[in-house]
Amino acid sequence: MKAILICGSPRMNGNTEILLRKCQETLEARGIGCELVRLADKTIQPCTACGTCARNKDKACAIKTDDFHGVFGKMLEADIIVLGSPVYFGSATPQLMSLLDRAGYISRFNGNLFHRKLGGPIVVARRAGQNFTYAQLMYWFTIAGMIVAGSTYWNIAFGTKKGDVEQDAEGIETVVHFAENLAWLAGKIAG
Repeated sequence: MKAILICGSPRMNGNTEILLRKCQETLEARGIGCELVRLADKTIQPCTACGTCARNKDKACAIKTDDFHGVFGKMLEADIIVLGSPVYFGSATPQLMSLLDRAGYISRFNGNLFHRKLGGPIVVARRAGQNFTYAQLMYWFTIAGMIVAGSTYWNIAFGTKKGDVEQDAEGIETVVHFAENLAWLAGKIAG
């Protein structure tokens, strides 16, 4: 089993990445290979609604001048996809949504490429908006036909400055339980 954890934050080593690393540590401790991909050091343009992915059916996007295809390829290779985002005015970051919009369209027009992969979202908020962002990412997982693992609460935590989420014990515990459930589910499917 192989997992990709995608950090949609434009901030390197921030709160979202801290939570994704907690998830990664838990998955790796249970024998699942992981790769963390940061969108902060990548450029992913938004979908232009050109329709090329619908016409060509070649698992590719017409936009070739950014980092999309490298990340998309890793998503296709992974058995588990975990998405992390801070809350930006009640929604996921534009960087992450650009990736998901393009990946989602290509997937749907090529036979639902993410169907039955495992995954789920992790969200960080300063104070509010986490439920909207969590739901926004959940919509992407479910419309992609993916299997989402639960936890003891929604996979959210609170923090503003880098490292603040380390003080949110319940948030960290929730992410760890989520990762444990992903690993358990992966074992059931593989076994």
